[in-house]
Amino acid sequence: MGNPKSSALSRMVANLGRGNAFVIVERIDDEADGDWYVQVWLRNDNTYQLEFRDGTAAEHYQTRTISQEKVTAALSGWAEGRPEWKDAFMWNNISAFLADAD
Repeated sequence: MGNPKSSALSRMVANLGRGNAFVIVERIDDEADGDWYVQVWLRNDNTYQLEFRDGTAAEHYQTRTISQEKVTAALSGWAEGRPEWKDAFMWNNISAFLADAD
């Protein structure tokens, strides 16, 4: 999918469930090194684990919420490049957990 629309992302998040627990939106830039993405995982306790990565494992952050609306707004904001997309959350840098993964 190219640049996903807010309505498409909203449907994807609404359809999360067992066997279909993840939505990943990736930014493809042939001129930038690294991985750029935002992802959400609907956990078994019905909370959403939201993560984003800004190029490297050192810039990998995570948060959790119960709000489907906040998750959808964050995914849409990230996809549209709005800088305030992450302001609704308290983010934890999880790079230390990923140091061995890269």
